[in-house]
Amino acid sequence: MKFIYLCYYFSFFGQMQIIFYEERNFQGSYYECRNDCSNLSFYISRCNSLRVLSGCWMMYELPNYQGYQYFIQKGDYPNFRRWMGYNSSIRSCLAIPQYSGSYRLRLYERNNFGGKMMEAMEDCPSVYDQFHHQDIQSCNVFDGYWIFYEQPNYRGHQYYIRPGEYRRFTDWGSQSSRVGSFRQIIQHV
Repeated sequence: MKFIYLCYYFSFFGQMQIIFYEERNFQGSYYECRNDCSNLSFYISRCNSLRVLSGCWMMYELPNYQGYQYFIQKGDYPNFRRWMGYNSSIRSCLAIPQYSGSYRLRLYERNNFGGKMMEAMEDCPSVYDQFHHQDIQSCNVFDGYWIFYEQPNYRGHQYYIRPGEYRRFTDWGSQSSRVGSFRQIIQHV
């Protein structure tokens, strides 16, 4: 059975929308966001809950899209554990663009696209089972938006991968070359 991360994109006045709350269960001060934000600290001191009203988002622990990353889609998240968060620190966010084309990427065992190459066009719950390798040093994303996970079965640290060249694993924000699984971000209108 193929797992697809479905993100239902409902228009709210033609825009994507997320609401960050300082307290759990949608309480306390809040900030409503409709676009990328490189520093949420100007609006809220912490994030203990949130509501995604439309679109798919990548949230970051630190300003300027740094630190731990968390993929979220439409729904309610009454506390940070619901989005697999390690704490209430969310300091920046990116709205993931809608995409409806094909998906394709190449993974390499060495920096700068060297060594063994693996190509994928679908989700992969276990990089090791499919490619007999899980140490990924670089990648080239030709089509689509993807999430890399540090562990198999879409667990562990997450990394947002968009079309482009990643010459070393630090280019996608990781401190480790381990990629245990990956999946497409598919949005439906």
